[in-house]
Amino acid sequence: MKPETLFYIIIAILVISFVIDQILDYLNAKHFNDPLPAELQDVFDEEEYKKSQRYKKERNKFSTLTATVSLIATLLFFFMDGFAYVDGLARSVSNNEIIIALVFFGIIMIASDILTTPFNYYSTFVIEEKYGFNKTTRKTFFFDKVKGWLMGAIIGGILMGAIIWFYQSTGKNFWLYAWGIVTVFTVLMNLFYARFIVPLFNKQTPLEEGTLRSQIETYASKVGFTLDKIFVIDGSKRSTKANAYFSGFGSEKRVTLYDTLIKDLNEEEIVAVLAHEVGHYKRNHIIINLFTAIITTGFTLWLLSLFIGNPILSEALNVSQPSFHIGLIAFGVLYTPISGITSLLMNYLSRKFEYQADNYAKNTFAAPPLISGLKKLSKNSLSNLTPHPLYVFAHYSHPTLLQRFRNLKK
Repeated sequence: MKPETLFYIIIAILVISFVIDQILDYLNAKHFNDPLPAELQDVFDEEEYKKSQRYKKERNKFSTLTATVSLIATLLFFFMDGFAYVDGLARSVSNNEIIIALVFFGIIMIASDILTTPFNYYSTFVIEEKYGFNKTTRKTFFFDKVKGWLMGAIIGGILMGAIIWFYQSTGKNFWLYAWGIVTVFTVLMNLFYARFIVPLFNKQTPLEEGTLRSQIETYASKVGFTLDKIFVIDGSKRSTKANAYFSGFGSEKRVTLYDTLIKDLNEEEIVAVLAHEVGHYKRNHIIINLFTAIITTGFTLWLLSLFIGNPILSEALNVSQPSFHIGLIAFGVLYTPISGITSLLMNYLSRKFEYQADNYAKNTFAAPPLISGLKKLSKNSLSNLTPHPLYVFAHYSHPTLLQRFRNLKK
C-alpha cells in the first residue's frame, strides 16, 4: 500500500466517524419535542419540560458546532503536514527519542487544549450558567486546567516514556511489558483514585453522624456489606447536578455522595441510590469492568506491536523519519473502527450492569424510593427523557429513565 492511500484512508475514517455522530445527533434531536411517556409525566410540569427542551436543543447545536470546528482543525492539520512540523520542533529540542515523543505530544496536547478551552468556557459560563447549573468560578475553571495539564504531563509522561523505552529495548515484545505497566497503573488508579486524585480537585469529608448515616449503616449491615468509608464530596463547587459513585475494592472501597445529591433527595431515596451502588459491588461489576479494560488494553497494544514498526505509518503523515510517536498517531486513527465496536460492547455491558444493580436495590431495599430518586435527578439535570433508540445504543452507558422505571416496576 502506498503512503498516500493510507493517508486518505485515515482521512476517510475521520470524516465517516464525524458523519455517523452527526446522523445520530440529528436522529436524537428529532425526538426532543416528543411528548413525555405516560410513566414520566410527573417528572416535569409543562414549563419545566419546555425549559428542558430548550436546554437539549442549545446543547445539541453547540455540540454540532464544536465537533465541526474540531474536524476542520484536524483535517487542516493533516493536510498541512502539521505532524511533520511538530515532529521537527520536537527534534530541535533533543536527539533522544523518548524526549522527542514527550515534547511532540506535549505540543499537540497544549495546541488542542488552546483550541477547545474557549468552547469549554462558553459551555460552562454561558450555557450551563443560563440554565442554573454552573457553580464554577473562573478561578476554579482555570486552576482545574493547570492541574489537569500537570497531571497529564506527569502521569502521561511516565507511561509514554516507559512504553517507548520498552519498545526500544525489547522490539515487538514491547507490548507485553507495556501491558504490564499499564495494568499496574490501572489497578492502582482503581484502588487509590479517590484517596489521591480526587482531593486535588474536590474536598471530601466523612458523612457526619446522623439519621442518614445510621440508615446507610443499617442497610449495609443487613446485606452483609462492610462499609466504613462514606464520604461527601463538594460537587456544588462546580455544578448543581448530583451524583454518587462507588470506587475501590478490598479495604479501599468507599461510597462517595455529592453534596448536591444529599440536598436534592430525601434520606430514603439516598439509601436506595446507595443500594444500587452496593449492587454493583455485590455483582462484581467493578472487577469485571477492570478485567475487561485490562484485556482490551492488552489487545490494543498487541495490535499496535504488529504495525508500529512499519514506516508507512509515518510516511502516510509525510514524516520522513519513522518514529514510535508518529506511528502511534496514525495507528490511533486507524484503530477508530475497532474502538467504536468495543465502545458499543462496553456500553451494552454497562447497561446490563445498571439493570442488575437496580434489581439488587429493588430486592434488598425498595423500588419506589429509587424510582422517585431517579426522577428527581432527571428533573434537576433537565435530562432527555425521549432519546432516539439508536442514540441510546451508541452512546448511553445507562438505560434510559423510562427503561429503568419499567424494569423496577416489574
